[in-house]
Amino acid sequence: MKKRQNSSGRIGSGLVSLGTAVVVTIYATGFARTRSAAARIDSADRSRVTIPLPAVAAVRSRETGEAARSAGPDPSPSVRPKAASKVKSNPGPKRTATSPPQAAPGAERLTVPTQAAIVEPPPPATPTATPTPTPTPASAPAAPSYKDGTFSGWGTSRHGDIEATVIIKDGRVASAVISQCYTRYPCSRVEHLQGQVVERQSPEVDYVSRATDSANAFYYAVVAALKLASR
Repeated sequence: MKKRQNSSGRIGSGLVSLGTAVVVTIYATGFARTRSAAARIDSADRSRVTIPLPAVAAVRSRETGEAARSAGPDPSPSVRPKAASKVKSNPGPKRTATSPPQAAPGAERLTVPTQAAIVEPPPPATPTATPTPTPTPASAPAAPSYKDGTFSGWGTSRHGDIEATVIIKDGRVASAVISQCYTRYPCSRVEHLQGQVVERQSPEVDYVSRATDSANAFYYAVVAALKLASR
């Protein structure tokens, strides 16, 4: 009787071990197959389609104009004077050395100094200075302007939707708030993005780790609201 109980206990423990190994194998196989798909979905969530607005285009054109003014014109290449050509002196015909004639006794001897011909090279050509063109200052772009008032827009994502309400005063963004939130996760994770819209005068807010979809939904909501406020 005891032998039968021992054998049945061994069989039961073996079945438990076998079942645990099968479960672990199935889980590891499923994780390996779905890991690449999860990585593709996460990279797709981080992609955001940038929608140009008057405010964004004006800021970028202003930065381009300032960079052009600070760069200035390219310096003109230096003009190197041509080297003066060397003039070789003409030695003239060769003379045959002859003995000087003997002077008569008592006559004075006149000595004529012989000077070598000196040929001076022509002066080097004076380089002509090239006038440097004066840069024309770029005209400053017009400041972005919106219609004063309160405007709302919706942004969607695969984890829910967000409504953003934007208040415009004197043609500028005075405030941007999350008026309604229907996302899977709480909107408290992206509340700090509201101040970035006012600071940058643009819907281009930062990405938020572990709340990428919520940040994208808020971005698209602000874009929709500013479209209604554009003149």
